[in-house]
Amino acid sequence: MLRQFARPAATANRAVFTRSFSVAVPRMGEGDTGAPRPSGGASSGDAFTKREAAQESLYIREKELEKLAQLKKKINEQRKHLDELETHIDGLRR
Repeated sequence: MLRQFARPAATANRAVFTRSFSVAVPRMGEGDTGAPRPSGGASSGDAFTKREAAQESLYIREKELEKLAQLKKKINEQRKHLDELETHIDGLRR
């Protein structure tokens, strides 16, 4: 039966034949880890879920604090520069 099916498909100038059934095993996509948690949220999950959520929020908080420190540093540099400009302008007016 395979020869009867393969020969006309290979030799004829017909459109591509699509099967009406599938022999491939369904596979998980990238990032799929299985079934979702029954509760749907981290607040009522198990210890691992709570720990993971706590670590994630701690990481985000640390990154935000780093960004704030950088912004404060830039503000101080700008203030210093503005003070220098003001003293220069005052020196020119005298």
